[in-house]
Amino acid sequence: MSGVLRTLAEPAGYEEEIKKSRFVCYAGRVDDVAEAPLFLRSVMDASATHNCWAYKIGHKYRFSDDGEPGGTAGQPILRAIESHGLDHVMVVVTRYFGGVKLGAGGLVRAYGGVVAECLRRARVIEIQPRRRLKVEIPYALSAKLYPLLVAAEARVLGESYAPEALVWEVEVPLNKMDGLVGAFRDASKGLAKVEELE
Repeated sequence: MSGVLRTLAEPAGYEEEIKKSRFVCYAGRVDDVAEAPLFLRSVMDASATHNCWAYKIGHKYRFSDDGEPGGTAGQPILRAIESHGLDHVMVVVTRYFGGVKLGAGGLVRAYGGVVAECLRRARVIEIQPRRRLKVEIPYALSAKLYPLLVAAEARVLGESYAPEALVWEVEVPLNKMDGLVGAFRDASKGLAKVEELE
């Protein structure tokens, strides 16, 4: 993943009545596929006619029409997420049927429109993607090299000790990674070993 991640700063909601059916939309940030069913369960209403949903997490996406005609709910929800340029987002739309059939085109417009309005009102944040690195440095250089981590806005996730070296596991903003690797190399005269983790 490259570039800036645009996602939701906080959960968002929106509700609209369309031809006597009530559409209640919930949108939230999900950072992992395993979080998606948890979010769905937290906002869905089992007594409603339909709980349709979609999520986009990096290159992974899924959607469900939950009993609506195929392609009339889940895909329009996903398209609305994508058209807002959002990622790590899941949206659930709960429909309470009001007795008037909307037809396929009407459903596509209703689901897509409710989600678009919900996301338009939501507070969006931009997050710089981060990468994890393993840094191995001679003990004697730790005081000299630690300030380089601070300057690169890196977070130390863990620290361990090898026979001759200190080992840091760090997370660094993607846009600062190359600069940090170069700074470590220069300041340690090539003694620091840096490896990118998955």
